[in-house]
Amino acid sequence: MQNNLLEDKVIIVTGAFGGIGLAIAEACLNSGAQVLLHGRSERNLSDALAHLGGGDRVAPYVGDVTGDNFAADLVATTIRRFGKINGIVNNAAYVVSSHVDNTTLPLFREVLEVNTLAPFAIIQAAVPHLAETKGAVVNIGSVNAYAGEPGLLAYSVSKGALMTLTRNLGDSLHRDLGIRVNQLNVGWVLTEKEQERKEGHGLPPDWYKLISPMYAPARRLLDPMEVANSAVWWLSDSLGPVSGQAIELEQHPIIGRNPEKNLDVLDTD
Repeated sequence: MQNNLLEDKVIIVTGAFGGIGLAIAEACLNSGAQVLLHGRSERNLSDALAHLGGGDRVAPYVGDVTGDNFAADLVATTIRRFGKINGIVNNAAYVVSSHVDNTTLPLFREVLEVNTLAPFAIIQAAVPHLAETKGAVVNIGSVNAYAGEPGLLAYSVSKGALMTLTRNLGDSLHRDLGIRVNQLNVGWVLTEKEQERKEGHGLPPDWYKLISPMYAPARRLLDPMEVANSAVWWLSDSLGPVSGQAIELEQHPIIGRNPEKNLDVLDTD
């Protein structure tokens, strides 16, 4: 979808060598932005750049978001390359299955480092530049922030903490510096990693076509580009002063919905 919502803006997108992050980078480019494209390793870099078509409006950056100097270097690299920062999408995340019996403290700390502390460090490092442009931050959260699946304990807690961080900074940074901070709590999205994860759990390759209407009333999952289009809207100036909000991107109500226990995810009737 081509538009000019982000014309002449510079956007940092973390975790953008695939999945939702790559879709967000593509949507930002299609909306007129220049993009600092971040990924953890160079393994998928060439494919990501090829998907985006290359060009001088994209600059790659490879690094571990938990590194001591990562945030400062990411911001400095963006300023050297593009001269300013108008927006940040904190998309990089560590999704790992864990429940109360097997969530070790080292694992818990690692998940929090990636999903909560790294976004904070990036925002903190970028504040002076975002203040100059009256920029916007979009944190990519999860509907699990509200309660969470029992098998996603550490991940769910980290996204709940990110949501509180979003609301706090969305108030203080907007009130004092004009920087908007909002969060998209994303539901079930059909990404490459989700496909691999479900097949690893023993589901058939076409499992996503068999989702029960309890979990997918539309009889399909969200597409990464649908999340990306929403991210572009929240990065743009279209929402005026809206800040400190957490918005659910899901196809059914999250709070108050109590499906029966042991309800099958797949509709095999």
